[in-house]
Amino acid sequence: MGIGVQLYTVRDDLAKDFRGTLRRVAELGYEGVEFAGYGGLPADELKQLLDELNLKPIGAHVSLQNMRNDLDKEIDYLLAIGAKYLICPYVAAEDRHDAEAWKSLFGFLGEAARRANEKGLKFAYHNHAFEFETKIGDQYVFDALYASAPEHILVEMDAGWVQYAGLDTLKYIADYAGRLPLLHLKDFKGMINNQINTVELGQGEIDLPVVIQAASDADVEWLIVEQDRCQNPPLESVATSLKWLQDNYLSKF
Repeated sequence: MGIGVQLYTVRDDLAKDFRGTLRRVAELGYEGVEFAGYGGLPADELKQLLDELNLKPIGAHVSLQNMRNDLDKEIDYLLAIGAKYLICPYVAAEDRHDAEAWKSLFGFLGEAARRANEKGLKFAYHNHAFEFETKIGDQYVFDALYASAPEHILVEMDAGWVQYAGLDTLKYIADYAGRLPLLHLKDFKGMINNQINTVELGQGEIDLPVVIQAASDADVEWLIVEQDRCQNPPLESVATSLKWLQDNYLSKF
C-alpha cells in the first residue's frame, strides 16, 4: 500500500506557499498526494512540479459544485497531471435534506462516474458520518449509494468517520473489499468545540493496527493520512503521523 496525504490537512500552508508546501511534503517522505485544489497552477506546471518532487498524484477531492459546473474540465485536469481518481468529498446539508434528494444525487454521481470512466479516470466517494445517520429503505445512505451504481462508483472510506458514526469499521472494510482502493487514515480523541477532535495517528481512540491490517487484506492501494483540524502546525502533524506509520507498521505491508 502506498502512503499519501490529503492536502486539505495542510491547506493553510498551501494558501501561503503552494509549491513550497508540496516540496516539504515530498521531503517528509510521502509517496503520494491527494489534492483539494491546485493552487491556481496550470496542469502542465503542476505535473512538472510533481515529477520533479517524485510525488505521485493519487487524485483530487472535487466539489459537487465544480463537477456540476464543468465536469469535463475537472476530468481533463486530473488526466493531464497523471492522476487516477476523481473523488466526491462532501455533500452539503442542502443537497441531502431527504431521501429523494439523496436519490437525485445518486443519479448525478453515477453519471459523473460513468463519464470519468469513459475518459480513463476512476471515480470514488469519500464518506463522513452523516451517510450513516439516514436510511433509504433498510440501507444506510452509504450502502444505498454504492448499490445504486455498482459498476461505476468506488469507495474512498474514511475509517475515522465510520468509527465516529458508531459502525464496525473492520466489517465495512471487508464488505467493500475489491471496490475500496483508497482508505483515509484518521485518528480522533473525543470532541472539541462540538466537533470531532482529530489528532495525529497513534494518539487517539482508533485501533489503527487492525484497521491497517484490514486494509491490506482488502487490497487497498493507498493509505491516505488526513487530519481535519490540527492542534499543532499542520506540516508538523503530517510529519508526526508519517513517522508513526514508519516506526510501527509501514515495514509490515
